Amino acid sequence: MVLPALACADPLPSWENTDTKSRIIEFVETVTDSQSDSFVPAANRIAVFDNDGTLWAEQPVYFQLLFAIDRVRDLADTDPSVADTPALKAAVDGDMGALMSGGDEALIEVVGASHADVSVEDFQASVADWLSTSEHPDTGRRFDEMTYQPMVELLRYLRDEAFETYIVSGGGVDFMRVFSEAAYGISPRNVLGSSLETEYQVKNGTPEIIKKEELFFIDDKAGKPLNIQRTLGARPIMAVGNSDGDYQMLEWTTAGDGPRMGIIVHHTDAEREYAYDRDSHIGRLVDGLDNGPGLGWVIVDMAEDWRRIFTFE
Repeated sequence: MVLPALACADPLPSWENTDTKSRIIEFVETVTDSQSDSFVPAANRIAVFDNDGTLWAEQPVYFQLLFAIDRVRDLADTDPSVADTPALKAAVDGDMGALMSGGDEALIEVVGASHADVSVEDFQASVADWLSTSEHPDTGRRFDEMTYQPMVELLRYLRDEAFETYIVSGGGVDFMRVFSEAAYGISPRNVLGSSLETEYQVKNGTPEIIKKEELFFIDDKAGKPLNIQRTLGARPIMAVGNSDGDYQMLEWTTAGDGPRMGIIVHHTDAEREYAYDRDSHIGRLVDGLDNGPGLGWVIVDMAEDWRRIFTFE
């Protein structure tokens, strides 16, 4: 008997045929088999994914930060007084060392100054324009081309099996919603992220939502499960991340009843991408490496488990 071609097709062709791939496919097949004791109804098949370092690259710094720096420079060209703090001056000067030395407070200041006092629509238009004209400093590719082909395949595979897929990221929600559908097939409505305060205003008779400078919510670490529960009202059965910023999301997801899967993407390929974990200033990974295996999580070794990394390869 010859099986139909579709049934024989590899759902994850950019993944090497390792135990990692087998565990993922086995999990999906088990929870979608109505005859299995581990069957999960389609309504409960929720999978959540971090974005930076999980769905696209995050080195040498978060892409949204590079966008924010470019925005601050543009603002300073019009009004030099914008660069009136050490963090904003470092951004205008392109002094990444000085900016990063300011810690999270400096980064939040740059993001706030570059994202505020603009309507959501105008902000997203500026993101779209930036994505169409800016290049990654190491590869020369557009930032929205720096997506991981194996993860795009995993997202597609899950949706083919009636999973609902979501992004749950520390990145700005309005920033990610610009490219999530084109890059990953994830609707903007399925994107959860960090956000600034907003305000309803009517300008020249037109109602608008205006982004403010003050921080509203950071969707990172323990904030991720809180945001998922608040927004979805349900615990996912699969969670995928790459850093300790995702630890609580995976921990909460896999602690639920029934079949669960946590996946950590470990950046181990310095030749094709980047290699980093414990000592990295971006995407630091310690607890996930140390505790993840004991919790039953799948640790993806990019060098060993991915046949292809980027979608442009």
